[in-house]
Amino acid sequence: MSESVLAGASAPAAGRRAQASAAAPTGEDRVPRPSQGWYRDPETGAKLRRVTTILGQGYPKPELVFWSANLTAADAFATLPALVAASLRPAEKEAAYDWLRKGHIRKKEERGDIGKAAHQLVEAHVLGTPLPEELLADPEMAPYLDGFLRFVEEWQVTFEASEMTVGNFTDGYAGTLDYLFRSPKIAAALKVPAHTLFIGDTKTGGELDEKGVYPEAGLQMAAYRRAEVGWLRDGSKVPLPQVHDVGIVLHLRPEGYRVMPLKCGDDVFNAFLYVQQVAEFKRVLSKSVVGEALALPAAPEGRAA
Repeated sequence: MSESVLAGASAPAAGRRAQASAAAPTGEDRVPRPSQGWYRDPETGAKLRRVTTILGQGYPKPELVFWSANLTAADAFATLPALVAASLRPAEKEAAYDWLRKGHIRKKEERGDIGKAAHQLVEAHVLGTPLPEELLADPEMAPYLDGFLRFVEEWQVTFEASEMTVGNFTDGYAGTLDYLFRSPKIAAALKVPAHTLFIGDTKTGGELDEKGVYPEAGLQMAAYRRAEVGWLRDGSKVPLPQVHDVGIVLHLRPEGYRVMPLKCGDDVFNAFLYVQQVAEFKRVLSKSVVGEALALPAAPEGRAA
């Protein structure tokens, strides 16, 4: 498959046409869109479970419990006088309680906004489209863009796809990979041929010197790597090219970036399939596992219980 075929494999979400229900899909309308945890192939009607939904439902994240608890404790001490005052006023107590217990939601939404904006900057650069003005004018996003551009220059990165929808009909899942790229410097660091094609992902959470990149990202990239097809920008469906079994996470933070290699080969993919089974159990079978409480059978007439 030529490099020019894959370049700009997926268009930005804004401005895509809605599928006409009365006619066969054409052009961009043939690209599956995520909805409520699924992707649906507009041409065949096949439903494919969203990779991020599978990981969200099937992959345990015990560290989030401690993160949430620590965040709640930090919020409490940071606003202690106000919380104490609110506790003495019944009308304010419930609102203060609700604010405190939702701290982790606020933080996730805040990080999600930054992550989404960073992905928009990356996608625009890869596709050669104008960078969004509202993001260019946001001083908070400037270091993320600078870090990404330094990554591209310093590691001699060339992209072949961005925000590409990929699917595996055999195992019933689909998702949107961040990008496919080549980098002779990354290839040299991993001791593989310079033309090796890598799958990449961008993460913006955590801190630069620790955390922020977790094994779950390897599961996600393993699923994308084993996708059977990808949808190009014009809606055509093509086989996914061979991708190396080590993926790259670009960990972007305001203070800089890290290039993190993650295993995403067949062993990691097999683990993803187990996660998929757990997620499917939670979605379907778990709802019928616990039955109604049994009532003690009535004793026959004339016989003592």
